[in-house]
Amino acid sequence: MNQKGISGSRNVAIVGPYLSGKTTLLESLLSVTGTISRKGRISDRNTVGDSSPEARDRSMTVEINTAVLEYEGINFTFLDCPGSVEFAQETYNALVGVDAAIVVCEPDSDRVLTLAPLFKFLDDWEIPHLVFINKMDRANAAFMDVLNALKTVSSRPLVPHQYPISQSGQVTGFIDLVTEQAYQYHSGAPADPIPFPEALKEQEQAARTEMLEALADFDDHLLEELLEEITPPEEEIIQDLKMELGADLIVPVFIGMAEQDYGARPLLAALLREAPEPEVTAERRKLGSKSQTPIAQVLKTYSNPQGGKLSLVRVWQGTLSDGATINGSRISGMYRLLGAQTIPTPQASAGDIVALGRLEGVKTGDTLGLEPSSPELLRADKIAPVFALAITPVNRNDEVKLSGAMSKLLEEDPSLYWEQHGDTREIILWGQGEIHLQVALDRLHRKYNLHMSTHLPQVPYKETIRKSSSSHGRYKHQSGGHGQFGDVYLDIKPMPRGEGISFQETIVGGVVPRQYIPGVETGVREYLTHGPLGFPVVDVSVTLTNGSYHSVDSSEQAFKQAARLAMQEGMSKCEPTLLEPIAQIEISIPSDYTPKALRLISGRRGQVLGYDAKQDWHGWDRVLAYLPQAEMHDLIVELRSLTMGVGFFHWEFHHLQEVPEKLAERVLTTSNAPTSNGKNHK
Repeated sequence: MNQKGISGSRNVAIVGPYLSGKTTLLESLLSVTGTISRKGRISDRNTVGDSSPEARDRSMTVEINTAVLEYEGINFTFLDCPGSVEFAQETYNALVGVDAAIVVCEPDSDRVLTLAPLFKFLDDWEIPHLVFINKMDRANAAFMDVLNALKTVSSRPLVPHQYPISQSGQVTGFIDLVTEQAYQYHSGAPADPIPFPEALKEQEQAARTEMLEALADFDDHLLEELLEEITPPEEEIIQDLKMELGADLIVPVFIGMAEQDYGARPLLAALLREAPEPEVTAERRKLGSKSQTPIAQVLKTYSNPQGGKLSLVRVWQGTLSDGATINGSRISGMYRLLGAQTIPTPQASAGDIVALGRLEGVKTGDTLGLEPSSPELLRADKIAPVFALAITPVNRNDEVKLSGAMSKLLEEDPSLYWEQHGDTREIILWGQGEIHLQVALDRLHRKYNLHMSTHLPQVPYKETIRKSSSSHGRYKHQSGGHGQFGDVYLDIKPMPRGEGISFQETIVGGVVPRQYIPGVETGVREYLTHGPLGFPVVDVSVTLTNGSYHSVDSSEQAFKQAARLAMQEGMSKCEPTLLEPIAQIEISIPSDYTPKALRLISGRRGQVLGYDAKQDWHGWDRVLAYLPQAEMHDLIVELRSLTMGVGFFHWEFHHLQEVPEKLAERVLTTSNAPTSNGKNHK
């Protein structure tokens, strides 16, 4: 591929909902430009994008796919991004580094809501974007009705750039609203100019007027021309489209059918004419100065045990060369990507997106090449995990490899999170949904030969007491030589919720020597890790009030055992009760779905605290509630089902609360938690 200056390239993300046809559009763009000799199909599992086994097994994009092509002397780098909400982090990380985005959607008025979070991100980051309405052969409504529906989820004006031509209900071509030239689609060839269809004159004029009036909102000269009924020249319209798209003031709308290559060429031509150049994007991000200091940002990390680590980076400033050292690591290989194919290149200039080999210690989102005093570039916010599975290596010998493999996995996908839970001792993998976690587990198996079994995580129940008691524990053991002797009296009392564990002593007269009191506390606290019900005990005060000792046989260990015996006797008389963790949850949903969200919370033993309009989200509400953690496992699944996939929530632990009696009985009956005497409830 020819090396171009900074203005000789464009970086474009292809984004949109699941099944909208993004990967098919990328394949079409590669095909019509001659980048590939044979166009692949998703059903045949031979597309340039979605080349990983995890993607092909599911016929869906699960990570960023990068492809370079040349068109009219300009180098394009396309980033095909996942459409599933479970992989949104990948999409947002990629969007940070592009000059423009193509939002691919279907001509279905009922599904435009699925675009709302994506439009919100694009507008918050001021990323220029245009819409490509794909699958026009399957439209369920008139073009202008679909366009009007799309306007309800965009804070920027949507501007029609084309108007469809239909025959017998099928889209056969389009009218370019800038030139007012009509075109007819042809399979395997560019669309042919045809005479203007006079039957569409009124509809075309209405759409063109809408386009011009939207542009005139930002151009006083164009507004004057329209008021004076002067037809603006094509060059002026194109210049306005370029300026206002580049400033993220408007969203041009195109149509087509990517599977048949219809609309791909006009879309490329529009990107060539109207999409902002890389230096414009860099200037907007306050980068791209004449300084030769290279600055780049990592958009995606790929990890392969055989091929090593690749960091996909956007070069914002200066030039990077293969073999150079950046951020303390030496670049070992530099490549342009065409799906799974790597094309070596010796250097990358400002505006390029390339993959760098073996940058150890560098993560997705990191800024490369900054001076010590320079601030890091902004990165996409990390999406909080909402779905979890407990995982266990099928082969117990693999446990030692798990930590290293998980670190590599999280480098590839920073929206994953894993922990070993302090109470349940389970290894828990967190992510954005069941498919997200299954893809992660497939990668563990394929790349690192780690086969995992999964189950639902245990709820980290706790227990406490309702009543006070006094107890006595004596430990006496004789086995020849020195014996063991410890004798304690304890007062056990409940404390207010959230106070934790308190140990005190009121010993007088030295009945328990000072050197043995730490042993008593250790015995008390060890017992409380598994109380009478088999769970960690909280909010309990224990006071050592009395005891006795033997001048020869007593030891700290003996008093520890005596304390455990006293706790075992006393706690059973304190009416132990089961506690469950309660989360404070903030659910974000379109206002039309708020009643459903309220019913969802109440149906899961939740307590609604209130709801109001969500700040900076037009037509959305946020609902605050308390919800038992036991009810949260598949909450995100049901919430997405109720809201066409766009609802989301954030949560954090808030407090512990007594479990209702009938539910507590069921929990204790099915629990595997060991009791303090080592037995199981089950």
